[in-house]
Amino acid sequence: MLDISPHSIDKQVDKTKLHSIRLVSTPRTGKLITYWLLGILLLLIAILFVPWQQNVNGKGDLTALSPEDRPQTIQSPIAGRIDRWFVQEGQYVNKGDTILVLTEIKEKFLDPDLIPRLRDQVNAKEGVIISTIEKANSLNAQIEALRSSLILKLQQATNKVYQSKLKIKSDSIDLRAEIVNYAIADTQLILGKNLYNKGLISLIEFQKRQEKYQSAAAKLISQENKYLDSKNLLLNAQIELNSIRADYQEKVSKADSDRNATLAYVAETEGDLAKLENEYSSMIVRNTFYTVRAPQDGIIVKAVRVGLGENIKEGEPLISIMPSNPKLAVEFFVKPMDTPLLQKGQKVRVQFDGWPAIVFAGWPDVSVGTFGGLIQVVDFVESTNGLFRVLVVPDPEDDPWPTQVRMGSGAYGWAMLENVPIWFEIWRQLNGFPPNLMKEVEGNYSKPEKSKESE
Repeated sequence: MLDISPHSIDKQVDKTKLHSIRLVSTPRTGKLITYWLLGILLLLIAILFVPWQQNVNGKGDLTALSPEDRPQTIQSPIAGRIDRWFVQEGQYVNKGDTILVLTEIKEKFLDPDLIPRLRDQVNAKEGVIISTIEKANSLNAQIEALRSSLILKLQQATNKVYQSKLKIKSDSIDLRAEIVNYAIADTQLILGKNLYNKGLISLIEFQKRQEKYQSAAAKLISQENKYLDSKNLLLNAQIELNSIRADYQEKVSKADSDRNATLAYVAETEGDLAKLENEYSSMIVRNTFYTVRAPQDGIIVKAVRVGLGENIKEGEPLISIMPSNPKLAVEFFVKPMDTPLLQKGQKVRVQFDGWPAIVFAGWPDVSVGTFGGLIQVVDFVESTNGLFRVLVVPDPEDDPWPTQVRMGSGAYGWAMLENVPIWFEIWRQLNGFPPNLMKEVEGNYSKPEKSKESE
């Protein structure tokens, strides 16, 4: 019983009939459980060395890659009143289709003949400008005529001054001759008086000499007067010459001042004309705003303002439209700690809300109902709540995304990183370490791509 003796009697005794032996023996079920636990332990140890693909996950929504393909709200370009609707919610519209028509509510634009009246004002201003320009041209011609006349008058006055100088010169010569004649007559008179007193000549002869002396004196005085008159004529001619210059300068200055004032009025009128033309063009453009048209092909989603006769303000939303055939993308939001691990071209697995899926994040090949994607954009600044936005587009090498999902549907994604053993991933998660950065990824952050328009 105690296995002390080398001679065993186990084969001679039926232990199954001994109740005490059955109570102290190990149950068969316990052995099975032990074997199962050992097997499970070995399996778990083996699983720890199974490859696991690290990933960065994030939640987001389905959107469009291009801003113009995203749902947009059509706003009222002007303040007005809703007059008529031409669409209903859920209707497909083409670019340029009429959505609704507005009517005017501002007093300034209520006149139905406002555009023709503005055109008449523009034409009137143009006529004023033409007439004023003609007036300025006439003043230019007047200035040119005054300057031409000034040249002729100056030449005439200059000639008169020159003639006066010549006359003075001639009169001065005659004056010298008369002075000589007067001196001779005076000498002869003195000699005649002496001879008469001596009785050498008769009284008649002496009187003749007196007469010649008086005649010479009279001619001398007359010639002196002529000489002084010639000087006065020269002075008057010079004064007239200066007067002509001053007179014509005043006339030219006045005409030039009138011309400048006319040109200033032309410039001012042209400014008023530009304002009128601007207002006229603005009114023509404003008339096109009464009809609100679809900016692109799409589906009418929801009308923000609905009632007929309802007043709306400028820039107020009218209706929402969903563009047709958008290039879909999923925008995820990830933690700042995971953002450096994401780069353009990196593969992503995407799960859509409402689409049945069985997901194994670390074993993407085993997952069912997920779709492939590629990272297209990683924002350089945080978007909301301290998270960074990532845009993911469909992977052309994977199955296409389902057409049943709608814009704005929720999505969940995993950016695939490096393959590591499961034990390493558990150790990383327990310590809160970030995943390993992949060494080779399509694209990089070294330099942002430039758009064609910026080039």
